[in-house]
Amino acid sequence: MPIKLKSLLPIRLATFAICLSGTIGSLIALELHEDVWYLLLLFGFLSVVGVHDCIQTKSSILRNYPVLGHMRFLLEFIRPEIRQYFIEGENDKTPFSRSQRTLVYSRSKAVSDKRPFGTTLDVMAPGYQWINQSLAPTQLPSHNFRIEIGGKDCTQKYSASIFNISAMSFGALSANAVMALNLGAKKGNFAHDTGEGSIAIYHRTHGGDLIWEIGSGYFGCRNEDGSFNAQKYAENALDPQVKMIEIKLSQGAKPGHGGILPGSKVTPEIALARGVKAGESCISPASHSAFSTPLELMHFVARLRELAGGKPVGFKLCIGHPWEWFAIVKAMLETQIYPDFIVVDGTEGGTGASPVEFTNHVGTPLQEGLRLVHNSLVGVNLRDQIKIGCSGKIISAFDMAVAFALGADWCNSARGFMFAVGCIQAQVCDTGFCPTGVTTQDVHRQKALVVPNKAERVFHFHNETLKALKEIVEAAGLNHPIEIDTRHIVRRVNANEVHLLSVLLPSIAAGSLLRNDEGESLPYVYEHYWHLAQASSFSPVKH
Repeated sequence: MPIKLKSLLPIRLATFAICLSGTIGSLIALELHEDVWYLLLLFGFLSVVGVHDCIQTKSSILRNYPVLGHMRFLLEFIRPEIRQYFIEGENDKTPFSRSQRTLVYSRSKAVSDKRPFGTTLDVMAPGYQWINQSLAPTQLPSHNFRIEIGGKDCTQKYSASIFNISAMSFGALSANAVMALNLGAKKGNFAHDTGEGSIAIYHRTHGGDLIWEIGSGYFGCRNEDGSFNAQKYAENALDPQVKMIEIKLSQGAKPGHGGILPGSKVTPEIALARGVKAGESCISPASHSAFSTPLELMHFVARLRELAGGKPVGFKLCIGHPWEWFAIVKAMLETQIYPDFIVVDGTEGGTGASPVEFTNHVGTPLQEGLRLVHNSLVGVNLRDQIKIGCSGKIISAFDMAVAFALGADWCNSARGFMFAVGCIQAQVCDTGFCPTGVTTQDVHRQKALVVPNKAERVFHFHNETLKALKEIVEAAGLNHPIEIDTRHIVRRVNANEVHLLSVLLPSIAAGSLLRNDEGESLPYVYEHYWHLAQASSFSPVKH
């Protein structure tokens, strides 16, 4: 737990005072012929270490906590032995295990991520998953996998990386964190989602590709009363740096729940980005005011695409009531207006602070939600018209492989890239006391995050993860991640039973939802909820 001081100056001054006074005291003692030369060496050494910690640029912890920060790294070094015999296993810690965080840190620093002595996972535990390898592996020329996003009404299609930075707003993240992420995205030629806090000056500093997320507060495109403003929207959407526009219907961290940024946290910079007044509370309602039915949502998509000059427009959601999602699909069919993409956010997503009940028990996990969206579009013959992205605790190349198997075209990661810029999972993101400067608006704390250094780590994490994905694709005998499907992934159900994902999360036939009245057998969720959905309302049909 980080030390919660409003300013880091006292702890820095105290550290230097101790070191300096110890050094001076030792010199005086030597002059008095006391045999304390070892104290002089100790305090002199600590003084040099403290100065070095403050001027180095690699470690945010040491810049914020000179000398004292080394205690953390010492504990990190000896903790495996302590844990092995006394506390916990390598994979016990949540939300992300030490093993997962170490993987990101290694890849972001471009050091070896190889590990000896076999897996630390329990391969007999229910839920354990693996991908089957081929006896005829392939050899691919590049790990730069890309997809083209844009449907029939899109005139400015976007060539996207299959691995991008998920939605995190300026305000939730510090200015330095936003700049590091965007510069890393620029270097690696991948996309950076702005989050619903809109486009800040720090998103524009380095010119990396942006996905502009528009939430229910319409930040960056709102009137004073919080309603949508088309003119302000067009001004931002037409910016060449903005490659796609994403309407946020809901997020995995707290689906169906609004949000508020207290006035005390609304700085002039945040107010400028969001189009609100500094010092006044910033409210995101639980639902949108620009539309209230699935049909209106589709027309809003078309309007945003036209105002953006034909750029790809889509929406993000965490799946809730199945009939509401089916109602959106039926609205697509009725209006012939299709989003260019849909991002499925799993309930395990979680950069946003939320009530514990929402964190733990509201919304559909990514695998089930992603499969439902993919199958539904297949079932109405729209899958080739709409690309699917996904987000929700995606860290490794294997996480991505499973997502591709379930129907994703690309993956987003939020907390993975947070680790890359220095997050240590202190879990105080909402307090302003982030020890590494990632999620704080404290100008002194965020100075510890050196943008060029962390941008390199963002670039390397993206690059090394895609290299690992390439090796998985080759081992499976395939030529592109998009070829991975549910027949390649196996999940252990219990100690004596395993199933392919194709059995646990089955597919449905193309067009099957359109001809369901012919008596074709469908999985339960489609059989029982498809006929409850209506394009004119999110409410189910009453029989």
